[in-house]
Amino acid sequence: MTEASDHHLWQVDHPYYCEAGNFYKRDMHNEFSSWEEFKTTTLYDGDRDMNLLVRWDWHRWCEDPDPFLRRDVPDELVLHFVLQRKAILCSVGITLTDADEPAVREFLQACARTMAAIWEPITLERAS
Repeated sequence: MTEASDHHLWQVDHPYYCEAGNFYKRDMHNEFSSWEEFKTTTLYDGDRDMNLLVRWDWHRWCEDPDPFLRRDVPDELVLHFVLQRKAILCSVGITLTDADEPAVREFLQACARTMAAIWEPITLERAS
C-alpha cells in the first residue's frame, strides 16, 4: 500500500461526491481566484473546531476521465466545511496551480489533526 504523500493531491479520487454549497440555503459557496486570495481574505488559520473541514476535492478538470466533466479550465480545490456551532454546511472553491500543493497539503494536514482529535479514541485504518 502506498502512503498518501506518495500521491499528488489531484490524483486522489474520493468516493462519492459532495455538492458545493448548502442544499437548504443559497449562497453558501464562495469562490477564490487563488490560494493566496483564500489565505489572505478568510479565516484561513481560524478555529478548526468551529470551522470543521469535512471534505476536500482537488479537481483537475482537464484530465477528468469523464468526458462530460472534462474542461479546459484551471484546477480547483473545493473545501467543504461544517460550521459546528450553528450546524451550517458551506464550501469554497479555490483556483489552484501545481505549485500550491505544498501549502494546500500543510493546510489539509492541520485540518486532519482536528478531525482525528474529534474521533479519538477510534483508530482508523486505511480503507481499501
